Amino acid sequence: MKLLKDILYAVRLEQVEGSTNTAIERITFDSRQVVPFTAFVAVKGTKVDGHAFIDQAVEQGASAIICEVLPAKLKEGVTYVRVPDATDALAVLATNYFDHPSKQLKLVGITGTNGKTSVATLLFRLFRSMGHKCGLISTVETRIGQRVISSTHTTPDSVRLNELLADMVEAGVTHCFMEVSSHSVVQRRVAGLHFTGGVFTNITHDHLDYHGTFAEYIKAKKGFFDALPASAFALVNADDANSGVMLQN
Repeated sequence: MKLLKDILYAVRLEQVEGSTNTAIERITFDSRQVVPFTAFVAVKGTKVDGHAFIDQAVEQGASAIICEVLPAKLKEGVTYVRVPDATDALAVLATNYFDHPSKQLKLVGITGTNGKTSVATLLFRLFRSMGHKCGLISTVETRIGQRVISSTHTTPDSVRLNELLADMVEAGVTHCFMEVSSHSVVQRRVAGLHFTGGVFTNITHDHLDYHGTFAEYIKAKKGFFDALPASAFALVNADDANSGVMLQN
């Protein structure tokens, strides 16, 4: 359990209606998962707008609503928080709720059109063979030491991602290697995570149905490297013509 005021730390706030001294036991952006003491984040997705489910979340017992537009009617006893970007807020809330697990291990992100799964898996096996307790988050599977969990996305949503990393920390994992898709960078799923380093494999003309243009696709990949802390390393494939772009500025 956390207090809302604690998990709101570093979230950009525009308006707060109600008490932030309320208990939070779950964070979700899926109204179907709301139970009492839940903070529901109304995220505007590509197909569904979470704002349409605020009333449902309140009826199911949500203690707090984090949204970009406040509903016309506010229910007494529920705290409403207006933010400029609910997706960003979700990532920060999740990081705070799970006590910044990415800072408690060495997290390395691998991005690129092809080879992400292979590189992440090879690094996982290599470091495990050297005696480190390792974690893996890939398209194929998630591994926490010897425990194997089936994957549903290349990069999970920010809540699930922080939950997995917290499980790794609790299990004594010291190194985690994870795939970072361009979709997850644009959708801010990896926002707020502290990476020890980033790896770039290559980039080809895929996923343009989502990004629109090749330039936007490159920009998404570069966005991951731009967000790395000053202490992180960046390892790129010099044989790829666009590898230098990742290291610019």
